[in-house]
Formats: sequence, C-alpha cells, structure tokens
Amino acid sequence: INAEYMGHSECLFFFEPLCLTMSSIGTGYDLDADTFSPDGRIFQVEYATKAVDNSGTALALVCRDGVVMGLEKILSSKMLVPGSNRRAFAVDTHAGIGIAGLPADGRQVANRARAECAEYKRAYGMPIEGRLLSERLTLFLHMYTMYSSLRPFGCSVFVASYADDGPQLYMIDPSGSSWGYYGCAIGKGRQVAKTELEKLPLGQVTCREAVQAIATIIHKVHDSTKDRLWELEMSWVCDESGRKFQPVPADILAPAEEEAKRLAAAENATTKKPAADTSEKMEE
Repeated sequence: INAEYMGHSECLFFFEPLCLTMSSIGTGYDLDADTFSPDGRIFQVEYATKAVDNSGTALALVCRDGVVMGLEKILSSKMLVPGSNRRAFAVDTHAGIGIAGLPADGRQVANRARAECAEYKRAYGMPIEGRLLSERLTLFLHMYTMYSSLRPFGCSVFVASYADDGPQLYMIDPSGSSWGYYGCAIGKGRQVAKTELEKLPLGQVTCREAVQAIATIIHKVHDSTKDRLWELEMSWVCDESGRKFQPVPADILAPAEEEAKRLAAAENATTKKPAADTSEKMEE
C-alpha cells in the first residue's frame, strides 16, 4: 500500500493473499461431490463406496430359470422383529432390487425404481425391461454426484428382472455406473464370495440350486466374531415364483440354510484341526 494516499512518502507494507493448500488425500477436495482432486478423484464417491464395502455381503446369480439374490443382514439388536428392515424390495411384479450399504439410502432408490416402473407401464402399457430400469436408476444415482448441494448415495444396488427378455441382473455402484452380470458380489465379503461364485457353472444352475449355493457362500464369508447377530435374506424372480419378485419361501430357504451352517461348521473344524495338531507336536 503506498502511503502517499495517507499523506506519507514512505511505503508502509503489503498484504499478501492467504492461499489455501489442499492435499490429494482429501483435505479440501472432499467438501462436496462436484470437486475433482488433482489426480482425478471424487472423494465423496469413494467415501460412499466405503460405506458399501463395510456393509453385509450381498450376492446375486442369474440362473436358467430366473435370478436369485441373497443378502447378509447385520442386526443391531436381538430385540428386532425377525424379517424387519428388509434389504430386498419388489419394485414391479417382474423386477426387484437388493441393496448393500446404508439401508435408508437404499429405500430411497427403491422408491425411485417403483416410480420408474409405474411411469413406464403407464406410458407404454407394458412392464419395463431390466436394462432400461438399470439405465434410469444409473442416471438417478449419477445425478447425486454432480451437484455440491447433494451427496452420493451410500449404497450399491442389484437390479433383477425376468420378463420376455429373459432373466437379467445388473449392479449399480454409488458413482452411477452399472454393469450386467451372470453373478455378482458386493459388501465386506465380496472378494471371497466372488471367488466362490466363479466356481459355479454360471447361467446353467437352477434357482433352487442357486439358493443352496448362495446360502453356503454367505455363511462361509460371514465373520461371526464381529457380527454375531445377523439374518440371511433371500429373494428371487423365477419360473417357480410365476416370474414374480418375492422372498424365497421358508420351506426352501430353511433347509438350505441348515445345510449351509453344517458345511460352514465342518469347514471351520477342518481348518482348526491342523493348527491344533501342530501345537501338540510343538509341546512334545
């Protein structure tokens, strides 16, 4: 500032602008969802994806006669009513979605899916295809990553349908990207579950066989030391259900879950036995 303005001949001082430094670890770049970091990342979308990775495992499988999905539902209290707070929702007669992540966010996506199905049927007089439903939900989730006044949905979504176009399965992540799958796993146990799914003859098993396979995989990847209270929730849309998306009947699910528990217990016993033998030899 030149001091002549104040009647002085000497120069007093200069003000330097305050610069805010923002690092690439998220500081400053994670304040809203429409800001890219210097290396091209959107941190709020990554945080939403982390919410999905910390939730219960969810699996879905396309079969010869339909689509089956199973979800590991972690319970916060033993006083909860069994079957409440579902993670799978019917959005039309022939279609439904399953969620992993924040349940409240998933219910908002389910309401949007129901509105899309109803609007399509009103406009065209026929049920919406699974591909079109997936595309519309993808645009809806992606919209929430484009504005600073919104936040991404903290959930990933399975979209299952069975109409004239055959059984279809899609998965949508919090960024608003979607893919078609024969089999897919999301949630905390996704890596092990994906390995087990790849061993199955994808697209060739029946829905009844898929119920047993999914129940076995979820019981295998479940961490009982961290999440003691949980439920196995399964839904399907298949020829046996009249191509209607609905929960798997209890008379089919209960025997499958009992067999899955037996197999999981046998595998745990086999895993612990060599370790016990090794410790006994060391003592000798």
